[in-house]
Amino acid sequence: DAGGIAGGKARIPSDRGTAIAVTPLYGVHGEQALCYLLEMDGCRILLDCGWDDAMSPETLAPLAAIAPTVDAVLISHPDTAHLGALPYAFGKLGLDCRVYATLPVHKMGMMFMYDHYLARAADADFDLFTLDDVDTAFGAFVPVRYVQHSAL
Repeated sequence: DAGGIAGGKARIPSDRGTAIAVTPLYGVHGEQALCYLLEMDGCRILLDCGWDDAMSPETLAPLAAIAPTVDAVLISHPDTAHLGALPYAFGKLGLDCRVYATLPVHKMGMMFMYDHYLARAADADFDLFTLDDVDTAFGAFVPVRYVQHSAL
């Protein structure tokens, strides 16, 4: 395969025989939440797991279809657009894997999601995720240093 995009999936050629594919689940255009699936030698890695401020479960349909098969998640930023769907994915979609991020992203993201939950729960009947779901998601984090090599 010469590489390119077929059916929304980018195939990246490798000179070492490694099969690599990147599939945007959502967040390709504009200021949307971000979530991409990286597949490499049978390993499925989510690159970010964001959600938008509307927090509509329908937005996460592509994530729901693959969540139980994900081997690891890499989180790049501690905001809703990059990690906002993690508690929902762990609590409702069957995501059950390690989550890798730097310590600042982990700590700030956890505080952000606690605050986000409390603000949502105070305004309306909010049942998309609980504080226990936030704890479960952030309990799966493995803190890494910048440019640290880690075996998945």
